[in-house]
Amino acid sequence: MYIQYTMDQLFLPMDLEEDIPQNHVVRIINDAVNRIDDKIFEAAYSGGGRPSFHPKLMTKIIIYAYSQRIYSSRQIAKAVRENIPFMWLAARQRPDFRTINRFRSERMKDVLEKVFTAVLELLVEEGYIKLEHYFVDGTKIEANANRYTFVWGKSVVKQQAKLEEKVKSLFTEIEEQELLEEAAHAGEDLAELGESNELTSAKLEKAVAKLEQKLQHEPKNKPVKKAVRLLRKDLLPRKHKYELQRKLLGDRNSYSKTDPDATFMRMKEDHMRNGQLKPGYNVQIGTENQFIVGYSLHQRPTDTRCLIPHLEKVKEMLGKLPKTIIADAGYGSEENYARLEQEDCEALVKYNTFHKENSKKWKQDISKIDNWTYQQESDTWLCPNGRTLHFLRERKKKNESGYEQQVRHYRSADCEGCPFRERCSKTNRNREIEVSMTFLRYKAEARKKLRSEEGRELSIRRMIEVESVFGQMKNNRGFRRFLLRGLPKVSTEVGWLSLAHNLLKRATLSQKIENGRSGIDS
Repeated sequence: MYIQYTMDQLFLPMDLEEDIPQNHVVRIINDAVNRIDDKIFEAAYSGGGRPSFHPKLMTKIIIYAYSQRIYSSRQIAKAVRENIPFMWLAARQRPDFRTINRFRSERMKDVLEKVFTAVLELLVEEGYIKLEHYFVDGTKIEANANRYTFVWGKSVVKQQAKLEEKVKSLFTEIEEQELLEEAAHAGEDLAELGESNELTSAKLEKAVAKLEQKLQHEPKNKPVKKAVRLLRKDLLPRKHKYELQRKLLGDRNSYSKTDPDATFMRMKEDHMRNGQLKPGYNVQIGTENQFIVGYSLHQRPTDTRCLIPHLEKVKEMLGKLPKTIIADAGYGSEENYARLEQEDCEALVKYNTFHKENSKKWKQDISKIDNWTYQQESDTWLCPNGRTLHFLRERKKKNESGYEQQVRHYRSADCEGCPFRERCSKTNRNREIEVSMTFLRYKAEARKKLRSEEGRELSIRRMIEVESVFGQMKNNRGFRRFLLRGLPKVSTEVGWLSLAHNLLKRATLSQKIENGRSGIDS
């Protein structure tokens, strides 16, 4: 005998909600999005035209899709037609993949951060986060770009210098033949510009126009005619191209031709094991209790100069910064310490030599000024051999971001006959050091905090806070490459990922609490 099987028989109830478990993540997503104020979504719609799908419907299905490792708009549209939780969220409506993709990448680009903040407020109300401890770290995710079509900054500078030299030679050749007085003047101007690195396509265009104007009166002037043809068909277009490439590069060293916003970086996912650079973005996130509290996207491969713009975005989103910022040694610069002090945040940020200082090798290295003694009253440094280094001069050092560091130079009066000289210095001159007293103060404060009981506890916690979130994103949910292109769209994609992570984490904790209660009741 078999259980009755009839495909034509209708069954009650017809409500899809009956097939969804009570603690299912889709219910958490549905409840969280329903609690968001409808006015937040109004900015995404200008009005007019035919009615659109409700923004909360679209928001729900995209967040749920990202929580289920579904990132393609076509796959999301397919799930809305076939998957019961998706069908329930969409109330059996069926937006196509174009509508989903347009909503995800265009409509929500200026609204998603407000939605993210609204969900954070719900988590704060429910006690999941308190905005007290902010653990920040970064990871690199590959861009949706061709790995082998790239532009390198050094190559552009080199090629542009060669082109300017060729232009200068071309006009010099016209001068020498003394065929054209105006061309000679143009050549002199361009030669000077080439030497001062100020030759622009606009100025070159103006010089070529002068040559063309003269050709109208002397059409048989072959050298000038040949020069104009070369400039118009080759040199001037290349000059335009190099200027555009320099503009796209900015202060970066590379970019991808298929996604100019992406920079070539070293990735941990190196399947060929040859240190291959890949186009990607540096994703910075801050967490508390493994919930994502803030996120930002950067084109810079190193973390050091990402902290300040990241915190600025977090402050803009939340209206304030968390009380304590915890980060690893990749963020330990004087500029970052100064900014955290300015924002009145407690900084538990390691500097790059923090762990080395505890090693025996470091403590026995007499060349390190950390092992020397600073005499504040006389403003001198005392080396391990008792020689005194006196103040020499003070100067300002400005880094790429414009931050000015006050550096003081000290020099020993006499290092002659010192038994530690070979271990202390590589030169034959008297030992000279440069020190930022402000950075030394920041390092001393950070060292004291990090070696305290609370500091050690938070440092250990940092290793499992952010890294576990990256592990969830990359390994558990398989997000290792962006689907969209361009900095604004990719940043939006990180926002969808963060929303999905937070609500998935919220559902997991709710289920654990419910299971705990069931265990007590039983």
